[in-house]
Amino acid sequence: MTKISLGSHPYLLGFDQLERLAERAAKGAEGFPPYNIEHIAPDGFRITLAVAGFSEDDLSVTTEDRQLVIRGRTADSEAERVFLHRGIAARAFQRSFVLADGVEVEAAALENGLLHVELRRVQPQQVVQTVPISRR
Repeated sequence: MTKISLGSHPYLLGFDQLERLAERAAKGAEGFPPYNIEHIAPDGFRITLAVAGFSEDDLSVTTEDRQLVIRGRTADSEAERVFLHRGIAARAFQRSFVLADGVEVEAAALENGLLHVELRRVQPQQVVQTVPISRR
């Protein structure tokens, strides 16, 4: 069976990266840390991750090639601690979100064990370009 590519349709010029974006979004679909995505009217979004036990220094928020990458790594200060029960996960993580064109990260804040990442959709300016037609 032959795989039909969405980006190869003649009416979808320049959309060949769409499949790669979908594959990147599907990667790393593990469940840690849990997160919420909210729509903040009219053109904003908020991603909230539950990061109990992580400090600001343990977390990093970056954008790489239209992808929001949130990483967490705790310090190894727990080596001398003896747990009778350990229910709070403190393992390292990396969570990625593919950003659409025009979506920018505005801010990130840590509050009560929740990391809030604020996103905003920037409205592109409408550009009308006239292309001159030449005679050959």
